[in-house]
Amino acid sequence: MQLMQPSGVRAELAAGTAELTAAGIASARAEAELLLAHVLGCSRTRLLLGDHVGPAEAGRFHQLLNRRATGVPLQHLTGTAPFRHLELAVGPGVFIPRPETELLVELAAPWLVAGATVVDLGAGSGAIALSVAQEFPVARVIAVERSERALQWLRRNAGNRQAAGDSAVEVVPGDLTDPALLTGLSGGVAAVLANPPYVPESIRAGLPAELAHDPDEALFAGPDGLALMPAVAELAARLLRPGGFLGIEHDETQAQAVSRLLSGAGCWVSVAGRPDLTGRPRFSTAVRA
Repeated sequence: MQLMQPSGVRAELAAGTAELTAAGIASARAEAELLLAHVLGCSRTRLLLGDHVGPAEAGRFHQLLNRRATGVPLQHLTGTAPFRHLELAVGPGVFIPRPETELLVELAAPWLVAGATVVDLGAGSGAIALSVAQEFPVARVIAVERSERALQWLRRNAGNRQAAGDSAVEVVPGDLTDPALLTGLSGGVAAVLANPPYVPESIRAGLPAELAHDPDEALFAGPDGLALMPAVAELAARLLRPGGFLGIEHDETQAQAVSRLLSGAGCWVSVAGRPDLTGRPRFSTAVRA
């Protein structure tokens, strides 16, 4: 019987890129590199320093390529998602953090001073809260999440980051529509950050297949995607101290609606739309009057 011989890294990457390209994956080469690096247990930058891929490793690599080609998110295959300076554990049951959300941390930075309390509403994996805790260790950070499955990932990531030396994040199970949520903090919070569900149910059928792997409750919010925005604004208005900051992520088609909601409430000043890194109006910010 002829033994299978090791193959080359470059040959495997070429084959993997071709397979993902044929499946319609836009960043096929980058994803092939990330998957092979995951299988080999090395960083992507060190990947090309290796020469050989063993038969077992090649088999595992092609299994992952096949799953990715069917729409399984890359992050579910590697078990991690990057966010700012963090690598977060993710998987079924929790929303995969997207790079555009990173801007919320930067927008809130002037309010993240010593003694400040920051609340992340709908924290999911903890991406926003844990980034704030790492980058602004002088602040008290509270992460609120409703989903039991997402809470498991949030607690896991919070524990990992605390073990790595970051400031602790307080995890609070709770629903942002609950009028009793965080009542002890009313009027004392410096910043509220929220990336709530905002995808309209009306466009569900046209969404990319891999979004089906994110939990529905983390994506959809009524026919127009705005069902939770009033609750976010109301809760933030109660929690924030005068001069406190609110930052909300939303769909680019919702910028005017969110601006009208905040401007019409009578308790906000400096209401502004903010673009993401591609220039799309993806965030709204306001200051508590």
